[in-house]
Amino acid sequence: MTNLPSISRRSLLAVGALAAPAFSAFAQAPRVLRIGNQKGVLSFLKARGTLEKRLAPLGVSVTWTEFNAGPVQLEALNVGAIDFGDVGEAPPIFAQAAGAPLVYAAATVPRPSSEAVIVPKGSAIQKVSDLKGKKVAYNKGSNVQFFLAKLLEKNGLAYSDVQSVFLPPADARAAFAQGAVDAWVIWDPFLASAQKTLDARVLADATGVVNNRGYYFTSRSYADKNADILRIAVEEVGAIEKWAGSQRAEAATEYATVLGLDRAVVEVSVNRTAYGTVPITKAILAEQQVIADTFWELKLLPRKISILEAAQAGLA
Repeated sequence: MTNLPSISRRSLLAVGALAAPAFSAFAQAPRVLRIGNQKGVLSFLKARGTLEKRLAPLGVSVTWTEFNAGPVQLEALNVGAIDFGDVGEAPPIFAQAAGAPLVYAAATVPRPSSEAVIVPKGSAIQKVSDLKGKKVAYNKGSNVQFFLAKLLEKNGLAYSDVQSVFLPPADARAAFAQGAVDAWVIWDPFLASAQKTLDARVLADATGVVNNRGYYFTSRSYADKNADILRIAVEEVGAIEKWAGSQRAEAATEYATVLGLDRAVVEVSVNRTAYGTVPITKAILAEQQVIADTFWELKLLPRKISILEAAQAGLA
């Protein structure tokens, strides 16, 4: 048997004394919540600083990074650059299909009146069935593509019955204004802007067709280790949503400043938006599953996914 060198009790104590500060520093390492936000509700939260105040007693700091679209936010989540953010229905589905460690943290209440199919004021298109054979512009892979598919289905048309013209909002607006497309499927505040400045007419909004929720997301590793931080973040988001719903005039003024848009445009959007934050449930994730399945059928996803795999642990 090999004889191991003996270590005195004094030596062990000395080693422990040296290790203790390092271990203590590791155990007390400050925590951080890195938020990636688009211009909107989270912008209000950032301006108020209430989240920072609530998290300070826990030794948690908050950082903010602004993004111009949901997919870019989720790319940042995928590479570990942010921990929390806000997004629409479609981007998290594509992110999950691409392997992002996404977890749904909270949802907004349904907002069906905040997206619609619009046509020029003098258009001969009077009902959804009149869209057959027409050129319809919209952003590919977005929530409005799902809305259009379900709206056509509800009105006896196939998705292939319209000529899809895939354009991002700015290009779609230009095509709509120039008469290059017959209809445009779009969301607020672009929708409100088209109504106010292009005299567009709403053919049909999403009421009775799809829910059009917003979502707050995090990563699997962050959710597993920081449930207390996420709970407070969602509570603070909920407080901002409640304020916006009860103080719409003030919210419109603040939102117009955030977006850099005319207040009259933003007021239209704010006045028809349903505000509120709700916990994620299996029923809400089932709504997302329908969207994911629709995108799979439209050959937009690289693989079929189960939305429940992006649920928080212990989901009711």
